[in-house]
Amino acid sequence: MSLLSDLINLNLSDTTEKVIAEYIWIGGSGLDLRSKARTLPGPVTNPSQLPKWNYDGSSTGQAPGQDSEVIIYPQAIFKDPFRRGNNILVMCDAYTPAGEPIPTNKRHNAAKIFSNPDVVAEEPWYGIEQEYTLLQKEVNWPVGWPVGGFPGPQGPYYCGVGADKAFGRDIVDAHYKACVYAGINISGINGEVMPGQWEFQVGPAVGISAGDELWVARYILERITEVAGVVLSFDPKPIKGDWNGAGAHTNYSTKTMRNDGGYEEIKSAIQKLGKRHKEHIAAYGEGNERRLTGRHETADINTFLWGVANRGASIRVGRDTEKAGKGYFEDRRPASNMDPYVVTSMIADTTILWKP
Repeated sequence: MSLLSDLINLNLSDTTEKVIAEYIWIGGSGLDLRSKARTLPGPVTNPSQLPKWNYDGSSTGQAPGQDSEVIIYPQAIFKDPFRRGNNILVMCDAYTPAGEPIPTNKRHNAAKIFSNPDVVAEEPWYGIEQEYTLLQKEVNWPVGWPVGGFPGPQGPYYCGVGADKAFGRDIVDAHYKACVYAGINISGINGEVMPGQWEFQVGPAVGISAGDELWVARYILERITEVAGVVLSFDPKPIKGDWNGAGAHTNYSTKTMRNDGGYEEIKSAIQKLGKRHKEHIAAYGEGNERRLTGRHETADINTFLWGVANRGASIRVGRDTEKAGKGYFEDRRPASNMDPYVVTSMIADTTILWKP
């Protein structure tokens, strides 16, 4: 195994200018990540320097067998924490050979919204709290849980320390450092309320970069759990009963909200979100009705409620924001399996562009 490890960790820059680029894209389910690698003649710093590529869409549920070619366009570059050196991870989106975005390409429409001059002028900032659950591979049951059984009730696990409270910390810390290395603006991690469940935060990130960074952070976590032999779940309610679900709370602000007097703009934006509650819920992740029950720090899926420091609300405003009269708010509705391109652009569209 030491020889294999040595070969995996070879430093290519000692012998060649060539680099390896891992192209990443989103598969047919809208949540599955796919990737493949290609060799480039030298280091690359901008996506525009990279060639487009293609893949067999009939094998990912994104094209028919008789016309299976899907073209991927490089959109964002990150350092590769697995191969290191000058090697890179490349976040891509997918198009037909004629240049039309395929149905699962949600980035294309998000980029349109974020390039709107009114949105650009407001510099929308996002901070996304990505919750996830680590599962034992053979039994699809949370790590640290007895097989077929349950641990003690919730209480000691949130931000807990110790072998009987924190399960999978080695994976979490490896992911944290790998994201920092990659250039992702990961801002923190913590153990969650349900044992075996964790959270990482990405942001603040501006506009479309929030989606790019969260997707690549997910990809890196998927790769690390692959090595560890653990299954990564973004199910919003992985365990039935008196256990917390998993969300992707999305913190948001515009330039107007961050400036003096911004609290009035925050309240106006929240009112708009309330008027489009059903449309947002429909786009905020599959299976969210199992999570948004009005229990376990959630508002009921059919109810729109906002409040200051209220974790049982749809939208939470922090005490500091209320006191300062400016700042940000947190949309607590998105599920852990949401598409960040959809959620971030929809919030911007509703709060900046939509005229009720």
